[in-house]
Amino acid sequence: MVPKSSRLLAVGLLTCSFMLVTYLSGGTAGRPTYPSLTVHEWGTFTSIAGGDGKAVEWSPLNGSTDLPNFVEHFRNAGFKRGLRGTVRMETPVLYFYDSREETVSVKVAFSKGLITEWYPRASRVEPIANIFDGTLYQPGADGTIAWDSVTLAPNLRMELPQDNTGNHYYAARTTSSTPLRVKTTAGEQQEKFLFYRGVSVFRVPISATLAANGQVLLENRSGEAVPHFIVFERRGGKVGYRAGEGMQNEARLDAPELTANVNDLYRDLEGMLVAQGLYQDEAHAMVETWKDSWFEEGSRLLYIVPTAFVDGILPLSINPVPAQTTRVFVGRLELITPATEKAVQRALVTHDGATLEKYGRFLEPILNTMIKKEQNPAKSKQFYEALNTFYSSQLARNQRGN
Repeated sequence: MVPKSSRLLAVGLLTCSFMLVTYLSGGTAGRPTYPSLTVHEWGTFTSIAGGDGKAVEWSPLNGSTDLPNFVEHFRNAGFKRGLRGTVRMETPVLYFYDSREETVSVKVAFSKGLITEWYPRASRVEPIANIFDGTLYQPGADGTIAWDSVTLAPNLRMELPQDNTGNHYYAARTTSSTPLRVKTTAGEQQEKFLFYRGVSVFRVPISATLAANGQVLLENRSGEAVPHFIVFERRGGKVGYRAGEGMQNEARLDAPELTANVNDLYRDLEGMLVAQGLYQDEAHAMVETWKDSWFEEGSRLLYIVPTAFVDGILPLSINPVPAQTTRVFVGRLELITPATEKAVQRALVTHDGATLEKYGRFLEPILNTMIKKEQNPAKSKQFYEALNTFYSSQLARNQRGN
């Protein structure tokens, strides 16, 4: 498979037509269906590639929160180094569309995962007890979240606050989705979507390794074609990206030249999301939500996660069954390149805290990768000391959160 230029991704900019309503599968026979009910969802799976290309363990909950204070979350009691995992499931949002007022129930299961944040208040979130650093590695460690009474209210007039301070939550509200009224133990809550986040240790569908010539070697292990993928790099104010599509088994991408315009990438990415079935305003809301994070300092692979893989890892049950359900997830696989290692090492030598802060929650796996490679005892000691400082700050942060 020969990757195509990012310019060819412009095909994704064609507006998607509404999908025809199809018959339900036998597994949902006998369950009521609202012919006009449509559900769309987007979300992100974030991981870091180790030296073998596979996702490594890290502390996905580490770092400052980007959520408003009304969002609910589980408590960190008992954690020393944070909840260890290999995948951070970030901000899936469920949009509902219906011309009539209807009430549905919603349940999401998370394979080898734990739901960590959500809003509105859920009817049930499990497990909620006996959670510790290694919980996700226990047999049968599957989390769930359920909302038993979600009323779609197309005639509801509500004024939800917007936010222009960079908070990742609010951009998701800028769509034409049907307003929701959710019955909770705290009374009725109103929102434009159902929101949840989590941490898991499932095996991500793509591995990425770095060749000596700078190429990124990709292997698709999902058994289903990956529709679109992008290798992105930012160094200071310069950015570059290379893109491909239709990866069945493997692909190679040259290292990006740092001569691109990030606004072009925003448009290309929105086009890819629309091509997968999101409405234009949903795709725009997703890119607006994550553009500061997806396109921050460093190197990473962004790819559309195959739908069958999403359904297997994150089974979604809505009753009555929607006439149409579209789920579009973007995988983010952080790449620890030689350029990143040099930048971190230089920052350690010069005590450049601002540069280290750019790598934030990924600093732990970056340092661990550098330690494994380093043969100079003095440099290795310096990396260990930086890692211990990172763990100390993380422990202090967890204690403040309890």
